[in-house]
Amino acid sequence: MTQKVAVVTGSSSGQGYETSLILARNGFHTYATMRKLEGEGPKEIAHIAKNENLPLEIIQLDVNNDNSVSDAINKIANEKNRIDVVVNNAGYDLMGALEETSVEQIKAQFETNFFGAVRVMQAVIPMMKKHGEGIIVNTTSLGGRISFPLNSAYHATKFALEGLSESVRYELEPFGIKIIVIEPGGVGSNFLNNLKMATKTSDPLNAPYRSMENRISEYFEQWSKNAIHPSEVAKVILQAVTSDNPEFRYVVGKDAAIALESRRNMSDKEFYDSIKKQMNMQKQFED
Repeated sequence: MTQKVAVVTGSSSGQGYETSLILARNGFHTYATMRKLEGEGPKEIAHIAKNENLPLEIIQLDVNNDNSVSDAINKIANEKNRIDVVVNNAGYDLMGALEETSVEQIKAQFETNFFGAVRVMQAVIPMMKKHGEGIIVNTTSLGGRISFPLNSAYHATKFALEGLSESVRYELEPFGIKIIVIEPGGVGSNFLNNLKMATKTSDPLNAPYRSMENRISEYFEQWSKNAIHPSEVAKVILQAVTSDNPEFRYVVGKDAAIALESRRNMSDKEFYDSIKKQMNMQKQFED
């Protein structure tokens, strides 16, 4: 049998790093792609691949750049003439009040989290159509189904990727191409270390945002203590792409499952009030 080929974006750390390794360990010729080839992450994954003799290659791919995406996919096409699995994982989180977030920052967030996935999908779909099969995995988030305060740009990108995935699923099914959405809850990884903050203003009328930030920071500090390891997300991705009949959505993490169940069973107002209560926000404007 021809060895299957997988491509994973954002593989220098976290979920992408673990997904690249688990796919390679399970027989996929895996291209671990990343924006920068320098740093500890690329060195570590290369060291592991060499020691374990894994079918894993590291190549440069910046999802924000059309040429970088096309160059990487063309390189793989020339070497393997097939791509069976693509995992769109590259992304980052931008936090801050919408009022204090510049349009440029929001555009940059969409460029990576949304249009980055679009670029990769458009690059690989023709090859998958040619072979009459393929799997595209879009990593969204619990934040693609539920929104939290001070995260509007991030949620917008993840909601958008969810909607795109639902629509394109109809388009690609006749060509044998499956779309899978992975929705992790809290994941302990470098994702939080790569968190970007919106530009703040000195306007005293915006003081309530500072109070909200403090409360949410406290909440997420506690939340992060129960975050799952990125390898747990990678295991679910492996399960999905090796299944004969994969689900469309995979919720990963107990926190995500509980939150989504609560959302299903509550009215909009009930859920809105529950989020405020969890984050101790009821009296924020009294501070």
